[in-house]
Amino acid sequence: MSAANTRDAAIDAVTEYFDSARFKGDLTALVAHPTESQNPDAANELPKYLSEAMQPRLEAAGFKCEIFDNPQPNAGPFLIGERHEGDDLPTVLTYGHGDVIRAQEGMWREGLSPFEVVEEGDRLYGRGTADNKGQHLINIAAMEAVIATRGSLGFNARIVIEMGEETGSPGLGDFFRAQKDRLTADVLIASDGPRLQPDTPCMFMGSRGGVTFDLVVDLRTGAHHSGNWGGLLADPAMILAQALSTITDARSQIKIPEWRPNSLTDSVRAALKGLPIEPDDPDSPTIDPDWGEESLTPAERAYGWNSFAILAMKSGVPEAPVNAISASARATCQLRYVVGTDMNQILPALRRHLDAHGFKQVKIEPMERGIFAATRLDPSHPWVGFVRDSLEKTSGKAPHVLPNLAGSLPNDTFADILGLPTVWVPHSYRGCSQHAPNEHVLKPVCRDALRLMAGLFWDVGAGEGLPPK
Repeated sequence: MSAANTRDAAIDAVTEYFDSARFKGDLTALVAHPTESQNPDAANELPKYLSEAMQPRLEAAGFKCEIFDNPQPNAGPFLIGERHEGDDLPTVLTYGHGDVIRAQEGMWREGLSPFEVVEEGDRLYGRGTADNKGQHLINIAAMEAVIATRGSLGFNARIVIEMGEETGSPGLGDFFRAQKDRLTADVLIASDGPRLQPDTPCMFMGSRGGVTFDLVVDLRTGAHHSGNWGGLLADPAMILAQALSTITDARSQIKIPEWRPNSLTDSVRAALKGLPIEPDDPDSPTIDPDWGEESLTPAERAYGWNSFAILAMKSGVPEAPVNAISASARATCQLRYVVGTDMNQILPALRRHLDAHGFKQVKIEPMERGIFAATRLDPSHPWVGFVRDSLEKTSGKAPHVLPNLAGSLPNDTFADILGLPTVWVPHSYRGCSQHAPNEHVLKPVCRDALRLMAGLFWDVGAGEGLPPK
């Protein structure tokens, strides 16, 4: 093979794509699509992203594409692209989501706007730069570099782009069940979420699950004067606060037995040992050392254990309090959980716990789209080793390997419905302001990620050391 058709040539080609500012230009065009899936007024923008931004580019790279309506009404569409090179070749499925969280117009700092890419130093600002437009753009560009260099990928590629991840991926499971024959593959290799540290490649093989619900105490109609009725009427806010205090202790250690996982094995502990967990950016918060499960390391708490959070609370009118005992109180709560927690027992266990502590008047209201299943691929799986070795070959350093992401992804649809080993290679970092104003990516991370993915896709196509089918 000539020097012009080598792994290094493919990596050089994708490096030039970044250095010439073409990556920034392409990212700018993607970010300009205001694809807020949480905003009903932006519904018409979701199919446009697939038909105007994704389909033409993928077809130019030799993919046959089709756009599908979501099986759930009023939910975002899907795109499937396929490049078939041979029946005897391995097949890689990759994924991205083109929808973004709410833009939060007016909350970005001066000089920034959600749907415009602004370059400042090593940062590219814009909604979707990190989550997830920049990440699937990197993977598509890396495949394009391999095709241009080798003349082919050397493997079959399938890609799914969804437009509803930020609303809980409605319909994705049903869509995968209906399209299962079109989505057969040997492995999922995709990108979302952050690296542990910006300067070190990272990979994870699943995600923590999440269940979101409201706890509600609704006692009467209307508020009543606290002087006339104080000491006579039960206070829903006090009842709710005391009920919440039974779920964890003062340092947030979970007290519901069914919420304490059984999966923090020696092999998982070994995988997590020594992984960095401290903030990687001056804008990131400082970890509270006396918070969470006392017997665990910070990495074990984040990636190997469950965590309970109160996302919001309300009783009365906080913006304009009055001298009255409110009629009701509400707290929106969330459990992030790992494999080893029975998802179907999370809320029933909570009901039993509240009843046992005398809080039968506290109602549990599940959120319709607030549930994600937990997944995890064993770190010893052959595809994990293959990806790890490729990333190390390109970067010259061992990547951080996580059994699962601390956050939640629809990884269960790939692992459980499609039956695939799943390996994620994130291209962002923890200080990226994902889901907040001033979202951004780091230019050095994007450049590095393009090189890593070109090397990885080249290695899959080379066929040496591939896991058996």
